[in-house]
Amino acid sequence: MAIELKGVTKRYGATAALDDVSVSFGGGVIYGLLGANGAGKTTMMNVITNRIYADSGEVLIDGERAPGNDRALGRVYMMAEANLFPDSMKVEGALKLTRSFYPTFDMDYARAAARRFELPLKKKVKSLSTGYASIFRLTLALAAGTPYVIFDEPVLGLDAQHRDMFYRLLMERAAETGQTVILSTHLIQEAASLISHAVIIHSGRILRDAPVEELTGAAYQVSGPASLVDAYCAGRRVLNVNALGGLKTACVEGEPEDTAPAGLEIAGMDLQDYFISLMNEADRRETK
Repeated sequence: MAIELKGVTKRYGATAALDDVSVSFGGGVIYGLLGANGAGKTTMMNVITNRIYADSGEVLIDGERAPGNDRALGRVYMMAEANLFPDSMKVEGALKLTRSFYPTFDMDYARAAARRFELPLKKKVKSLSTGYASIFRLTLALAAGTPYVIFDEPVLGLDAQHRDMFYRLLMERAAETGQTVILSTHLIQEAASLISHAVIIHSGRILRDAPVEELTGAAYQVSGPASLVDAYCAGRRVLNVNALGGLKTACVEGEPEDTAPAGLEIAGMDLQDYFISLMNEADRRETK
């Protein structure tokens, strides 16, 4: 069972926000949906949740066509970008209202999460500070209980302590419920420990769709004097090169050698390093 996009295209004038995208999200894991600004991440999430319509292709949720299908769409909760509740409504009332739309909503969990975040249940939603407005939306999403939960830049406006608390709660909640989570974030380094599978999108197209270990295990960094790095990289696929003075660091796809050549250092890559290198390579290809 999964969310499936099959050949989905969405254009805005001459720009293809999504260009023949086929991808699936399922298996009860946390996906990182990664890409630069304007890559198509938010468009993809809005197409999944029927907030906008694709120009072509189809979206399936557990095998059912999603557009206009309340039963299928009710299996997905996407964290809202803004608080859309009546001005007079308090946080407690908003939790209850959300439960009326999502039968899987766990009120006990929502109250417990609110206590951990120190979110005041008796305060009006409209009077929450920017940070606590984000915490309120996070609480709704964490408590939704749907098989699929989508977070679009969920920690913007949160301090380091609350970001860490959210990451821990998300990991605990996903493990407890078996939910499939789609997490779109620019804070890759912070969220990397949560993400099991990365979907990397660039200019509306999927560049990579694989487990994180597979991606980062198939690339490495080599650094040292520029002439030695250049010689080493000849004939290899290089994702990115950084130079400083007479030194260079290159990001190379493939399996590293067991022993580094004389004068060079070889190191592994984390998800953020891999992402940045892949984006730089994609940008270079586009400008050629």
